Amino acid sequence: MDIRFESEARGDAAAVMAGEGGALMDAGRALDERAGGALAKAMKAARFTGGANQVVEILAPANLDYGRVLIVGVGDPAKANALTAERWGAQAVRRTLTTGAETLALLPEAIGELSASQAAARAAFGARLGGYRFDAYRTKLKPEQKPSLTSVIVQAEKAPKEDEAGAALAQGIAFARDLVSEPSNVLHPEEYAARLRKLEAHGLEVEVLGEKAMADLGMNALLGVGRGSERESQLVVMRWNGGKKGEKPVAFVGKGVTFDTGGISLKPGPGMEEMKGDMGGSAAVAGAMLTLALRKAKANVVGVVGLVENMPDGKAQRPGDIVIAADGQTIEVLNTDAEGRLVLADAVWYAQEKHQPAVMIDLATLTGAVIVALGHEYAGMYANDEDLAKALEKAGAEEGEQVWRMPLAPAYDKMIETPNADMKNIAGKPAAGSIIGAAFIKRFVREGQKWAHLDIAGTAWKPAPYEDPLSPLWATGWGVRILNRFVKDRE
Repeated sequence: MDIRFESEARGDAAAVMAGEGGALMDAGRALDERAGGALAKAMKAARFTGGANQVVEILAPANLDYGRVLIVGVGDPAKANALTAERWGAQAVRRTLTTGAETLALLPEAIGELSASQAAARAAFGARLGGYRFDAYRTKLKPEQKPSLTSVIVQAEKAPKEDEAGAALAQGIAFARDLVSEPSNVLHPEEYAARLRKLEAHGLEVEVLGEKAMADLGMNALLGVGRGSERESQLVVMRWNGGKKGEKPVAFVGKGVTFDTGGISLKPGPGMEEMKGDMGGSAAVAGAMLTLALRKAKANVVGVVGLVENMPDGKAQRPGDIVIAADGQTIEVLNTDAEGRLVLADAVWYAQEKHQPAVMIDLATLTGAVIVALGHEYAGMYANDEDLAKALEKAGAEEGEQVWRMPLAPAYDKMIETPNADMKNIAGKPAAGSIIGAAFIKRFVREGQKWAHLDIAGTAWKPAPYEDPLSPLWATGWGVRILNRFVKDRE
């Protein structure tokens, strides 16, 4: 979809803002006056209150060149923020996408602390996210089901300076969404690694380690997860060197289980198809790395993703097996469905051993327990450093990817002790599931290493009724925004 800025936006359709009480803002009032009050009449008939994301659509209004006008609510304009403008633009695009209109004119205005130019940039960003669809395998869409919208014209005196970075971020989010949406027979570890290698075209350095290379490094925790699969496990390292030479990088580490059957500890059949998305943490890392490269971030960042497929087989890892991780610690595997933490154990070791990061953040669709605790609105956040925790909370709030800090305490760590090895991979009790996962990963974080873990099982994909104009119902691309903002705040 082509998105551009013009001082007088024209199109087949137009979208204007309205505040609480159904009060049209300047652009809407001007259109209403030309249309003889048709917009105001429509709002009254629809009981439109101007609530955020509420929409009234007027078809073929008299005396206007537009075939349709959308009035999209922004709530109280004085309290509006950047996310308000983004959702306004996204909602307008989503409501127009398959209507037959080819060009949409967005008429944003200054709201809250945003200038007209800033609102235009945010609306354009929202339009990019709202227009996302994953139709790669839909071959029988009827003409009326296919997107007709090809252009969005955002009214602004000139292209805002923020738009270039916004376009880069939207591209990174779309990349992450595509990865999570792909079926596992297509996006297996080797294919995934091949796609990430293509990011070299954008300036990233990409290195791929196969099973032999990982075995030579002693990465048996990660390799054990993939033993039952016909697909070779991979470790992909992406580097962006945009900061000062010699400056320690920020490290992002992602869990990339391309399909999770649970292994020998087999999951129930219903809902198992969703486990194609169990690589959401790695997708967030990949999308963030692409964004940083596209916007030429002034930072050194390394992304490490462990890509495996967890399948049952005669060669698969068994409950009761003991593996030696890359750092020499031994793990008793009591449940092969608690596999993500095994992947991360070796991946975080690699990030520390090879890159000595200033800060390390891992992301994983780690536990269903975090969904029980937080639903689909917040990711669970664990951190061993106060400043890091506050920085992530700030970045998440600004980007609409909110995190809720969860506890880490010695009592939880004791729950993974076992007489048979240095640790076990589950507590064996139906309690504190997400915390136990974080406590396990923490065992592989070196003394003095600033680290945070984000459990994104509830946010990497979302079912109804958690729909947001900025996000589709399935793959959200959650994590790209908070990671990009975290880096930006450090530049």
